[in-house]
Amino acid sequence: MALKKYKPMTAGTRWRIGNAYAEITTNVPEKSLVEPLKRTGGRNSKGRMTMRYIGGGHKRHYRIIDFKRNKFDMDATVVSIEYDPNRTAFIALLEYTDGERRYILAPQGLQVGAKVRSGNDVAPEIGNALQMKSIPLGTVIHNIELQPGQGGKMARSAGTSAQLANKEEKYAVLKMPSGELRKVLINCFATVGVISNSDHNLETAGKAGTNRHKGTRPRVRGVAMNPVDHPMGGGEGRSSGGHPRSRNGKYAKGEKTRTRGKGSDKLIIQRRDGKKLTK
Repeated sequence: MALKKYKPMTAGTRWRIGNAYAEITTNVPEKSLVEPLKRTGGRNSKGRMTMRYIGGGHKRHYRIIDFKRNKFDMDATVVSIEYDPNRTAFIALLEYTDGERRYILAPQGLQVGAKVRSGNDVAPEIGNALQMKSIPLGTVIHNIELQPGQGGKMARSAGTSAQLANKEEKYAVLKMPSGELRKVLINCFATVGVISNSDHNLETAGKAGTNRHKGTRPRVRGVAMNPVDHPMGGGEGRSSGGHPRSRNGKYAKGEKTRTRGKGSDKLIIQRRDGKKLTK
């Protein structure tokens, strides 16, 4: 992927680093795979604000993505690589031999005109989806299922992938993007390759208005509030603050956030910080 650095013609473009969208081949989505996406503005059914810092934003349509890849043993041709406003990764439009069209998450290196396929007896090539028991060790994969037939849940954002580290009787051992080592049922499907748009994290908005277009309103810091509004508020001058915590008093640093005794603990071999998960 290519980045675009803007000339400092305005204050907003001075620090802006955007996407050049060199891989994108069309800006018109497939009409049959688009549905309306309603915005809430952070309001509930009574019109009262229940979530702060949400509002505005450019109007979007949702692209229906095929996370299951359950059209087995049928070739599909890549028609286009498209931008999706609802996710960081690019998406690819596939056309199957029977004429049906579906969107998938576009892996890096997938070109228009390429053939992809899903099934049990499929070659482990970029864009192909198959069970992890059929994927060679060391292969990088994305859109990984947690339960067979459930559809991909893990490694779906821009530039991410997991590596197939080992195979056991029932489980495949994956090294996740976070560094965590965990087991997943070996008959779950995954797609070969790394998700596209890998330089997404290097982009710079350049101005506050970019976030407003995304539907994000300005976030007020807790230390800038009054004591009645936030535990970290109040104080004379800059003496306010205290231990970082949420508006409801829950500590933001130091506390464990994972539920104790969670069922999937037995599937985690090594945490992302390198420590073995205590049983």
